[in-house]
Amino acid sequence: MISDRSLKYSQPVYKKDQPDDTFKFLPLPEPTGAYPFHLALKDVIPEVNNSKMVFHMVGDTGSLRNTSFQKLVVREMIGQFEDKSIADKPQFLYHLGDVVYNHGEESRYYDQFFSSYQYYPRPIFAIAGNHDSDVNPDVSPYNSLAAFMRVFCDTTSRPIPFGRGVSVKSMTQPNVYWTLECPLANIIGLHSNVPKFGIVTPEQQGWFKEELKRADKERPGKALVVCIHHAPYSADINHGSSEPMIAFLEAAFEETGIRPDIVFSGHVHNYQRFHKQYPDGKVVTFIVAGAGGYDELHPVAYRDDDRFTGEDPAFNGVQLINYCDDKHGFLRITIDKANKGLTLTGDYFALPHVRKESPEAKAVLKDHFTLEVR
Repeated sequence: MISDRSLKYSQPVYKKDQPDDTFKFLPLPEPTGAYPFHLALKDVIPEVNNSKMVFHMVGDTGSLRNTSFQKLVVREMIGQFEDKSIADKPQFLYHLGDVVYNHGEESRYYDQFFSSYQYYPRPIFAIAGNHDSDVNPDVSPYNSLAAFMRVFCDTTSRPIPFGRGVSVKSMTQPNVYWTLECPLANIIGLHSNVPKFGIVTPEQQGWFKEELKRADKERPGKALVVCIHHAPYSADINHGSSEPMIAFLEAAFEETGIRPDIVFSGHVHNYQRFHKQYPDGKVVTFIVAGAGGYDELHPVAYRDDDRFTGEDPAFNGVQLINYCDDKHGFLRITIDKANKGLTLTGDYFALPHVRKESPEAKAVLKDHFTLEVR
């Protein structure tokens, strides 16, 4: 019997005949911190471990219609803190965007974020997604990312006025694009705005290239991690790959001569792991992890679906190694310092696609990968 996977794409795809929605671009808010927009992890977590770091990663958690799946994912992440068999507890959560649907309003933050994440025991960092950045034209006027900035880019950590008394306090990220400086990694977080396939401003492009150069000087003692909401490579049926994000990232890598160890994205509501082998033999891992709670998941496309194409030079050397497109889930990332250098390990845990919390609905390991940081 032919497996379902054998009929699906094993490489990225473009979705054909997509309308141009770049007119949806919205101006970025003013930074709350000083250039070059760095935040040291030790300033948030003074007791940070210098030989091993462990953190959760998840994207696209919000949902306007049903938050049941988000609650399942959060429950399982919290369970890893309570599980005595797990020695190394996550130090923080890094959110890959789309915290709140559909337009990032303050009024939606409690139901879609605070009510679930008030029980998460460690700090939460984030980059903004297209829905966090959008503005609802049918409500009182507000600026793009106004609520996101109050939650994640405050000048000091404090209770959040629209948090309805939850224990979650504001985070002090200095800008919507910024770098988290950790003892074993530099995590560069980018902002790709509202349009379906993303836009990165020239100012941010310049900043990103400088960040690549700065972070590269700290290798191999630190991993170089890039996070951007819009997935450059994807094989799903809803979005497909983003040509603008591929062009932006690859141009920066080419101009600087620097490639990261790994790239994380959300936007697409599933999990995918791609390997891209460059002409010089170096392989970079690209991860999509956008199944954090939104009720609709995005399956990988079938090869006989003529709405998609995998034929494009931009996909040369890119292979879909593993995916999970029918379950919600989250990542647990470990960076370990050993005598031979750094090792980055990723574990993707998935939950059954059920609409209510259940003791029987336990996360299972669906993917495991290891990278040597050279």
